[in-house]
Amino acid sequence: MLVLLPPSETKSSGGRGPALRLSALSWPELEPVRRRVADALVGLAEDVPASLAALGLSERQEDEVARNAALWSAPTAPALLRYTGVLFDALRAPEWGPVEWERAGRRLAVCSALFGLLRATDQVPAYRLSAGSRLPGLPAPRTVWRPALAPLLADVEGLVVDLRSGAYAAFAPVAGAVTVRVLSEDAGGGRTVVSHHNKAHKGRLARVLATAETAPVDTEGVTGLALAAGMRVEQVSDTALDLVVPRA
Repeated sequence: MLVLLPPSETKSSGGRGPALRLSALSWPELEPVRRRVADALVGLAEDVPASLAALGLSERQEDEVARNAALWSAPTAPALLRYTGVLFDALRAPEWGPVEWERAGRRLAVCSALFGLLRATDQVPAYRLSAGSRLPGLPAPRTVWRPALAPLLADVEGLVVDLRSGAYAAFAPVAGAVTVRVLSEDAGGGRTVVSHHNKAHKGRLARVLATAETAPVDTEGVTGLALAAGMRVEQVSDTALDLVVPRA
């Protein structure tokens, strides 16, 4: 099983790992594209105003440009500890022991505008680049990554659970992947789609899938694990699930 996660705009600082080595990352076939994007991002960082404009940042966020400038020399940390925000908070990865980390390393992957695809344990530095950014000399990230990611994801053996946001799912859709929609339900049974806050609920589901003793092999297996964890999940098709939460 492979669970695909979106990245986060925010990243933790520091790290105890060595400087970035693209050759050490999972899916080494992505290295040529990774290097093109990384070199363009570092080159752009030489022009702070241009970086702020291209990345959609304010002048108060110049430290994000400094992170990009130091991409090749900055310390690294595992991807699940580098990315921050509600989805990654819900994973509670810092609480895991060696067994959980070993399982997550095999089962979780983060889709990234800079690296394409990362496993949970891949060591990466802090950086700033989103799916909506456009680097000089390169097309939009989804156009950059689709030729490399599409065949890679098409060759994944076993179940794929795609929890990516729309912007990152567009990098390379996965035929037959299980997708999850988060719905809030009011006291009368009315339901609406949850947008921003769906990240926390997807993070909890990803934690269940990542740390379970046995990985599910089909949609029914995903549903069973979620229900056993106290989540309310309904299967609406062979590959689609609704995760229903009470309306706050």
